[in-house]
Amino acid sequence: MIPVMEFRQFSEQQPAFRVLKPWWDVFTEYLSVIMLMIGVFGCTLQVMQDKIICLPHKISSGSENICEVNRSFFLQLQPNFSNGPGEMRGVKNDLDLQQYSFINQMCYEKALHWYAKYFPYLVLIHTLVFMVCSNFWFKFPGSSSKIEHFISMLCKCFDSPWTTRALSEVSGENPEEKDQKKSGTSRSTTPLSPEESSLEKTQSLRSIPEKIVVDKPSASVLDKKEGEQAKALFEKVKKFRLHVEEGDILYLMYVRQTVFKVLKFLVIIAYNSFLVNKVHNKVCCEVKEIQDVTGYTVFECNHTMAHLFSKLSYCYLFLVAIYGLTSLYTSYWLFYRSLKEYSFEYVRHETGISDIPDVKNDFAFMLHMIDQYDPLYSKRFAVFLSEVSENKLKQLNLNHEWTPDKLRQRLQTNQNNRLELQLFMLPGLPDTVFELTELQSLKLEIINNVTIPASVSQLEDLQELSLYQCSLKLHTSATSFLKENLKVLRVKFDDNKELPNWMYVLRNLEELYLSGSLGPDASKNIVLESLRELKCLKTLYLKSNLTKIPQSIVDVSSHLQRLYLHNDGTKLVMLNNLKKMTSLIELELVRCDLERIPHAIFSLTSLQELDLKENNLRSIEEILSFQHLRKLICLKLWHNGIMYIPEHIKKLSSLERLYFSHNKIEILPSHLFLCNKLRYLDLSHNDIRFIPPEIGVLQSLQYFSVTCNKLENLPDELFFCKKLKTLKLGKNSLSILSPKISYLTLLTHLELKGNHFEFLPQELGCCCALKRSGLIVEEALFETLPSDVRDQMKEM
Repeated sequence: MIPVMEFRQFSEQQPAFRVLKPWWDVFTEYLSVIMLMIGVFGCTLQVMQDKIICLPHKISSGSENICEVNRSFFLQLQPNFSNGPGEMRGVKNDLDLQQYSFINQMCYEKALHWYAKYFPYLVLIHTLVFMVCSNFWFKFPGSSSKIEHFISMLCKCFDSPWTTRALSEVSGENPEEKDQKKSGTSRSTTPLSPEESSLEKTQSLRSIPEKIVVDKPSASVLDKKEGEQAKALFEKVKKFRLHVEEGDILYLMYVRQTVFKVLKFLVIIAYNSFLVNKVHNKVCCEVKEIQDVTGYTVFECNHTMAHLFSKLSYCYLFLVAIYGLTSLYTSYWLFYRSLKEYSFEYVRHETGISDIPDVKNDFAFMLHMIDQYDPLYSKRFAVFLSEVSENKLKQLNLNHEWTPDKLRQRLQTNQNNRLELQLFMLPGLPDTVFELTELQSLKLEIINNVTIPASVSQLEDLQELSLYQCSLKLHTSATSFLKENLKVLRVKFDDNKELPNWMYVLRNLEELYLSGSLGPDASKNIVLESLRELKCLKTLYLKSNLTKIPQSIVDVSSHLQRLYLHNDGTKLVMLNNLKKMTSLIELELVRCDLERIPHAIFSLTSLQELDLKENNLRSIEEILSFQHLRKLICLKLWHNGIMYIPEHIKKLSSLERLYFSHNKIEILPSHLFLCNKLRYLDLSHNDIRFIPPEIGVLQSLQYFSVTCNKLENLPDELFFCKKLKTLKLGKNSLSILSPKISYLTLLTHLELKGNHFEFLPQELGCCCALKRSGLIVEEALFETLPSDVRDQMKEM
């Protein structure tokens, strides 16, 4: 006898796969096991017992039907017990046992109906086909891998401590009490719309509370290792969703196997209902081929299993009918409901996690199947589809990694003499930052989805905030705090999300630095909104691609003192708005492709510093108009294409710093040195061959640079500028350094490298403030100095 356990391999799957088996699949599996037992039982009887027993039949010569059984003949077969015990009598056929066995076998093959012979085998085959078909989608290579990955992630998500913590945090109360409140209020008072009513019917999570959450605080404790595991789960779920939502192979496989089972059920019912009556107990057998062997051609046979097979067949038909009706219900469920879409509407409503996305295709189908097993699985799995939940987990991991002590070690003093913390490329902003109460400046670089909480109010000394390619949001209380306390804001952005809308309400902001694409075309650039609320704004820096000065800048023109416009080479053509900025004391127009000095600048009577770096200036004849700017002390015309300096420059008598480096100047006019207040003069990187002796007039000169020119000698009058502290003469064609260098007793930096000097004058020893580190010269040339001078310079 074949044990039933041998057939378990056709239906047995991994224990975890049970979550994808709805009640009808489980029910049909039990039906299949019963049908399998019927088939095995019938096959065992077929093999172990005699199939048919036959006796020869003597036919009268006048009989028309050889299978017409004479009732008296059968009576002769019955022993006569009425006369009491006596001699046993019967019909003698003169056949031995082997002949009877031969007759039984021949009649079994020739006379017995095929259905009566093969019924147990048909039951066994059909049942095995049912069992294989029911589990085919678990075995098919294209679907089994997806199912295995899904089940693996589902179990990990269900058991993850983060799931419990996330659901307990968003609920804010005992979930069971929350469900009771909902059932007692919202369901009783608010009528459901047809759409909501439909959703309630299809969404089986409606009545399932979160059973895993406990009230003890210890349940929400998540250590670092568990946090990392949950983080990995988020990544796996995200990638799996992208992969599975692309196709619907699981849905199609399940539909096909269900349709196949329905068709098979109809075929089995049809032919079995017709043939079940073909199983008879008495069979007439006529085999002419064996007359020479047995002496008979007609036999009367008894099918010993007929009665039992008849009962088993009716029982089998009943089980198949139940199996088929269950398959029909499955088909109705598959085609009536939209199984390629799955809505987490109720989960979002119950948990408060509003960003859980709806899913589609195979992902949706598997979740529908899970709901038939236990809707709680879908609810807990949904936590790992939420970006809000993922961000909270990242925040928790950040807090574990970045402790207050670790952050304090990164504190540095910035150029504004503020205590600054710089964080670079983190997945978020650690909450522990707001425990550094001594923090004055916070710099965040390439950090996405940053939210500054209300706890920022603990940073009472915070005055400066830098956001470089960061998408940042503020809590309402944080906005109020920054509105009152923030003095400096620096923002570097690439898209609209990185330009904070809340910056327009920072009424105490004094300095604003923006770097990104700004322009009037909103379809391509980010539009800068009005800054009129920034009543205290004094410094505005814009690094962008402007073609004109935005109106938003004009809104703050009455109190704006410093304006820095750094273009990316885009031509700035409309500068008339500059005339309205009468309070400006500093103006930078860098890389604006200016060919002439804008006339609007000459109206800025309060201007003290002007920088026109990296433009396309060739001529600066308009420099005469600068005489109206009485307060102008710094003029930067460097990195242009200026060929000469006009004589009108002598009118700028208030100038103290003048930058002409990186131009194409060949001749220095003597009128330049009539600007006798000059303290800083940079003429480096030009084509100058001669320095006029009038340079000696600049008695206030402290910095003078002619590096990278074509000078062959220096006027002695240069050394009459006794306040010089920095003198840069490098990369020229000088061969002699005058001993009058000794007049420059305040000199601290002297650059001589890249000339043709053969020796250095020993008078350098009179420059008491000059040390070896401040003397930029070849080492071999330095060795030409007397040893005592060298030792003096090497002293710290």
